[in-house]
Amino acid sequence: MSEGAEAHLLIVDDDARIRELLKRFLQRQGFYVSAAKDAAHARRLLAGLDFDMIVLDVMMPGEDGIAFTTALRETLDVPILLLTAKGETGDRINGLEAGADDYLSKPFEPKELLLRINAILRRVPHPAQSVGPKMLHLGGVRYDVENGEMWNGEAPVRLTATESMLMKIFSARPGEVVGRAQLVEDLGRGGGPDGGGAQERAVDVQITRLRRKIEADPKQPRYLQTVRGAGYMLVCD
Repeated sequence: MSEGAEAHLLIVDDDARIRELLKRFLQRQGFYVSAAKDAAHARRLLAGLDFDMIVLDVMMPGEDGIAFTTALRETLDVPILLLTAKGETGDRINGLEAGADDYLSKPFEPKELLLRINAILRRVPHPAQSVGPKMLHLGGVRYDVENGEMWNGEAPVRLTATESMLMKIFSARPGEVVGRAQLVEDLGRGGGPDGGGAQERAVDVQITRLRRKIEADPKQPRYLQTVRGAGYMLVCD
């Protein structure tokens, strides 16, 4: 049984055969699984159910997976794993920029899909027990380390599962440089078929997205800094 057993997954794919195969495989691993044939069908399910993760095909008729991811991120922070055509690097980067947490190239082995799903679910923060919150101050942004919550003034800031994990990594060592290879490992992205370079570039995309939520000027970051040739560093007030 999967370590993420009892999580409720939503599979969105217009190919009925693939949809059914994924559903049966993941159910055998102990997940609860719902399936949708397109974005419109998925929206109807999301209106009445809460999901722990969405596995979403990029190439769908009508609203494709990247456009759907962008729309979902306006209101939801549920983890999203994109299924992309093999070699479509542009789709992968666009998907990450839209807010996806990871991607997997087709064709893939079911076991690799299971590993990716479990890695993402492990990154979803769980509230820690604490007698009092510990806050990091990043200009007008506050980050509650214990609860994994971010605020800009009085407004909550939605973080994806990957962004939450990045904040957890950086907040554990403020003022210290964290290398890109270390971030790949900490995020559970190592060992994929695309090689370390592609995974490090994917982390760069996530850093760029996180900066948009932290920095007054993301192109001139003050708090989530790039240390040339070494990695990234979180600098707090």
